[in-house]
Amino acid sequence: MKILLAAVNAKYIHSNLAVYCLRAYAQKYLDRQKESGMHLLDAEIEVAEYTINQQTDDILADIYKRKPCVLCFSCYIWNMEYAEALARELGKIRPDMPIWLGGPEVSYDAADVLTRIPAVKGIMKGEGEETFAELCEMYCICGAEEGDGPDAGYAKADENERLAKIEGISYRDGDGGIKNNRWRRVMDLSSLPFVYTQSGLELSNKIIYYESSRGCPFSCSYCLSSVDKQLRFRDLDLVRKEIQFFIDQGVPQVKFVDRTFNCKHEHAVSIWRYIAEHDRGITNFHFEVAADLLNEEELEILGGMRPGLVQLEIGVQSTNPDTIREIRRVMDFSRVRNAVNRIRKGRNIHQHLDLIAGLPCEDIKSFARSFDDVYALKPEQLQLGFLKVLKGSYMEEKRQEYGLVCQDRTPYEVLYTRWMSYEDMIRLKGVEEMVEVYYNSGQFRNTLEALEARFSSAFSMYDGLYRFYEKNGYEKQQHKRSARYEILLEYIKSSVDESGGETEYFRELLTYDYYLRENAKSRPDFAGEYKVPKETLRVFYEKEESEHRYLPAYTGYDRNQMRKMTHLEYFARLGKYVLFDYKERDVLSKDARTCEVC
Repeated sequence: MKILLAAVNAKYIHSNLAVYCLRAYAQKYLDRQKESGMHLLDAEIEVAEYTINQQTDDILADIYKRKPCVLCFSCYIWNMEYAEALARELGKIRPDMPIWLGGPEVSYDAADVLTRIPAVKGIMKGEGEETFAELCEMYCICGAEEGDGPDAGYAKADENERLAKIEGISYRDGDGGIKNNRWRRVMDLSSLPFVYTQSGLELSNKIIYYESSRGCPFSCSYCLSSVDKQLRFRDLDLVRKEIQFFIDQGVPQVKFVDRTFNCKHEHAVSIWRYIAEHDRGITNFHFEVAADLLNEEELEILGGMRPGLVQLEIGVQSTNPDTIREIRRVMDFSRVRNAVNRIRKGRNIHQHLDLIAGLPCEDIKSFARSFDDVYALKPEQLQLGFLKVLKGSYMEEKRQEYGLVCQDRTPYEVLYTRWMSYEDMIRLKGVEEMVEVYYNSGQFRNTLEALEARFSSAFSMYDGLYRFYEKNGYEKQQHKRSARYEILLEYIKSSVDESGGETEYFRELLTYDYYLRENAKSRPDFAGEYKVPKETLRVFYEKEESEHRYLPAYTGYDRNQMRKMTHLEYFARLGKYVLFDYKERDVLSKDARTCEVC
């Protein structure tokens, strides 16, 4: 009996933790049932991972060639359109094959989904491990009753009787009606097998997802985690063993999917201490935290970690007190500010801060203030997101009161609200694009810091930059990296005082930023004429290694390596030569190490 778990991921580098958890738990459960004497068909539970970048027809053909007896799709807002389209077509090609859907995108409107997609047999609602295991058992029992060959069917009459006893599902019964069984109680997280030791997943080229807790103690109205109030944690002894597995395997990155990792102090401290003490210099761990909950002990542990060992994602969402209160969020922004600033001063942890546009009580002016508040913290990444009105969330219940209109298709993104028009949303989309290109890339850091001082606020700088893109038709084009520097210089020329030599000042800053990242042997046009005389360049690179002792970063280079791995630039405003070393890069910013050369 082949049961296929299919996942359509957002990117190839992502893995789907849910399907591996379902398979691992079900396989263990079925083995126990057989050991107890139950007569079951052997279940071959197979995982198939695809991406939204693949053609639907190619995924359809691959699923068909695998010849599953039962097919299950893992459904989220980013892949629901794909899952629905595939289910419809597979229902035509394989009308004999039961199709089940599960995941947050179908759990809270299961009856509507079944009505909309006739090819789907049923929905697994909420936490799925135990539910999926019992479904596998049912199909293996029904199949065994009809024969134990590899293509054995299952007894239809018995199927409906058994489905009625499985908690956590909605399904189509034998008469074409829809049955909604009661939701299943949440499980003990420590009872889950560790999925990666026998997953068959290539660990070296994927972002690996891991959970040490489920549920959330908070009640944010836009989030489905607020629906599940039963917060529980995986046993710390198990967690430490599993972290050690990732470290031993040299996994590049492990993302903890815990909704608020540091909501339980002892849990967070134990894991962070273990990671710090057992670090081998390879694996990076990602955590989503509430910065205002970080206490002195946690901050000290984080401050002592190797640069690049961990990264933190911090959801601020808004700094408007009325908005925070209305979305039922608990946050002390002054504590967030203090924690983020302290971590930033340590220069060892990448911080990713989030804002959400379209929240209640927040108009464009209020959002601009929230943006400026968060931008002032200088995180490595500032994510400007837009409200997604998720099915089953409290935000969805308040749509009429908030005048909240969202897209009918996934990801149900806000179009406008009582406080913010669709025109405002378009404007913020432009700001988001400029922040992504110019700030989050980290390629223009020094230029942007100097340019911000010429504007009333950071928001007005990015807003003006997007209007400049619109005016010149740049937003409709694909641009090479060097072209982004050219466009930014054009924008600067239109925004600063030419008479005071400002343009040349910013040209130098752009050139400095460019060579911090680019070991380019051809000079970009915006940088202007190369100011290092040929004779100076020749003399510098023909020096013996011993003559570069005042440059400790370059010890060990021979002359050829010096030429290949460095760039020498003269900056008139500094009155100095600066050497950029591309072998020695900053762990967080990826900038080349620099040294001023007299």
